[in-house]
Amino acid sequence: MSIILSVEELEALYGKPGEASLVKELDRLIPEYAALIEASPFVALATAGPEGLDCSPRGDVAGFVRIRDDKTLLMPDRHGNNRADSLKNIIRDGRVGLLFLIPGSGTTLRVNGRAEVSIDAELCASFTMEGKPARSVIVIGIEKVYFQCARAIRRSDLWNPEKHVDESTLPTPGRILQKTSAARIDAETYDREWPERARKTMW
Repeated sequence: MSIILSVEELEALYGKPGEASLVKELDRLIPEYAALIEASPFVALATAGPEGLDCSPRGDVAGFVRIRDDKTLLMPDRHGNNRADSLKNIIRDGRVGLLFLIPGSGTTLRVNGRAEVSIDAELCASFTMEGKPARSVIVIGIEKVYFQCARAIRRSDLWNPEKHVDESTLPTPGRILQKTSAARIDAETYDREWPERARKTMW
C-alpha cells in the first residue's frame, strides 16, 4: 500500500485548485450565503476536544440557525440524549465546522469558525418552540464560509425518492441497543415506545 506522507506529494497528485475554488471563500456572510443558511433545516456540526473529534446532526425548521450579523451565527441546542459531546468540545476547544444541507439542492454551505455556549435567558427564550426555550445557544464566530459544489450530492443521488432505503431493511435503534447493552434493553419495547417519547421531547 502506497501512502502519501507530505502535502507536497498530495499537491503533486491533485494539482492546484481552480480560481472558482478560491474566490468563493470569504470571512463573512454575503446575502447569497445568508440565503442558503435561511433555507437549510439541517446542519452537521463538527467539533474537536481532548477525547477526539465529534460530528453531530442538527435539525429544526428551515432557518433555525439564526444570522445575528455577517460574522455571527446562533444555533439553538434542543432536547437530546444529554451526552453533550459537541458542547463539551466547544467549551474546551471552540473550533467548529458546519455543513448546511438544503433538501432538493445540490449546493451545500460550509462554515468554519470558533464557538461558545450561551445560556443567556433572553437569548434562549428567543428560540422557544412549543413553549420550550432552547437549552443553550451555540454562538459561532465565522472565520471562513464558502459553498461546496454539487458533485457529492449528485453522485450519491441523495434527494432522489426512488433511492430512499426501506427502513424495514435496517437494524432498528432497539436492536442496536439490545446488542450493545448485553440484552439489558428490550429491542421491541424500545422501538415501540420511541415514537411517542420522541414526540413529547422534540423540543
